[in-house]
Amino acid sequence: MKKKFNQVYQFKITLKDIKPLIWRRIQVPKTYTFWDLHIAIQDSMGWFDSHLHEFEITNPLTGLKTLIGIPGEDFVDYKVLPGWKIKIADYFLREKRSANYIYDFGDNWEHEITLEKILPKENNVTYPLCVKGERACPPEDCGGSYGYEDFLEIIRNPNDEQHEEMLEWIGGEFDSEHFDPNEIVFDDPAERFKNAFGIR
Repeated sequence: MKKKFNQVYQFKITLKDIKPLIWRRIQVPKTYTFWDLHIAIQDSMGWFDSHLHEFEITNPLTGLKTLIGIPGEDFVDYKVLPGWKIKIADYFLREKRSANYIYDFGDNWEHEITLEKILPKENNVTYPLCVKGERACPPEDCGGSYGYEDFLEIIRNPNDEQHEEMLEWIGGEFDSEHFDPNEIVFDDPAERFKNAFGIR
């Protein structure tokens, strides 16, 4: 059963360390947890959610940096809180608040997440919603921002010795400038949670 809500959070998600910018603007229910937001980010960006993730945000009550994601081994100076137990509204108290979101600790894709607006829910609109964005998401496991630069150089140069191999790896073609918000399909965070943690 879905929780009722009357407000939505509009976030801008910007992938760091890549120019020109790759970004998305999404609207999600204010009732979302950080796990729910994670799924919306994954789906809107175009990631496959096949690696670990983590939010880094300042706790508005303590002023301390807080890590939210999937808890593993806790160390004295490194404790990760479970995202599915924490509401985004408890940390994003007002507009312009930001967080850092890291996906895939190997490739280390860093995103800046900024709460742009708190808006009234519109009737006959299904949330989450991707409002706008620019440029394609980099391929998974391409080696982070530097690996992505190399990937683009290779596929744009037919004379590169890795050109054919890289095109085959990516499925034949890749348009780094393409993005259409109407193509975004959002998964159910609860279903993704069940699949991720083997809950039936």
